[in-house]
Amino acid sequence: MDITTLKQTAQAMMVPPKGLLAADESTKTITKRFDALGIECTAESILAYRQMLFTTPGVEEFLSGIILFDETIRQSIDGKSVCQYLESKGIIPGIKVDKGVHDLANFPNEKVAEGLDGLRDRLTEYKGMGAKFAKFRATIQIGEGIPTDTCIEANSEVLARYAALCQEQDIVPVVEPEVLLDGDHTIEQCFEAQVRTLKMVFERIKAHKVALEGMVLKPSMVLSGKDCPTQADSKKVAQMSVDALKQSVPPEVGGIAFLSGGQSDESAVANLLEINKIGGPWPLTFSYSRGLQNAPMKIWAGKAENIKAAQEEFYKRCKAASLARSGKLS
Repeated sequence: MDITTLKQTAQAMMVPPKGLLAADESTKTITKRFDALGIECTAESILAYRQMLFTTPGVEEFLSGIILFDETIRQSIDGKSVCQYLESKGIIPGIKVDKGVHDLANFPNEKVAEGLDGLRDRLTEYKGMGAKFAKFRATIQIGEGIPTDTCIEANSEVLARYAALCQEQDIVPVVEPEVLLDGDHTIEQCFEAQVRTLKMVFERIKAHKVALEGMVLKPSMVLSGKDCPTQADSKKVAQMSVDALKQSVPPEVGGIAFLSGGQSDESAVANLLEINKIGGPWPLTFSYSRGLQNAPMKIWAGKAENIKAAQEEFYKRCKAASLARSGKLS
């Protein structure tokens, strides 16, 4: 582990006023989104879509890094590997390395993240391709009697082991314990689940000797469940999100990049703005997927003639998130 390299990469990922684009949707996920818009989903159309995003003029003003999917990192843009192309724009390439979430045996409605098998070798390969950071996602569901301690502990152990393997390769781990928006839970229930989860994540991270300053946390915001009749406003979301982090996350952590997690594009930006007005001991930025891509994907619709308009919308979305990260969005 080269702690200097890890710290430098984490700091570059967190540099103001930038954030991360999560363009790491699995083939299954992006197929579902394309199908909903009537776009034929092939390896070529997925590359065309992601190329449309990555080649957007000026987007490097707002993006410090992009999380790639395995298929994408092996492809090329303008005669360069995707990693080389991104680096030529001053964008740090990263890679999703989890293998999705699966049923946790004996615990109905709870999931455990998988992807540790063979991870050391995969990280070696991705490093050789140019990846400087990696992301691994686990999910925590709120419901009747859940999340259980067993579920939180199982996922925290997986995330900690993944983070240690990344740092062994001088790759910055982006640790993503997502407390899901699905359900009718209150924001207070979400706060409680978030604090329990993050405390256990960092307990296991400490046990595995992960260097805190050489990692990035990718949490969900503290939100009312999407089916909750009472939806908290942005100021309450921001205050409870920051409070949860202050109770759970060591100040030495290299940075925090919130996921959008199914929020509307507008809510993801408005909540990030209020969070940054409060601030904390860490850089607070975004690592959005749908929060940046929803509108551009609809405009693009798989048609070459729509690329310019889709890129203009993508640029606008990235700029808004960047301004929110700076606390300057009006």
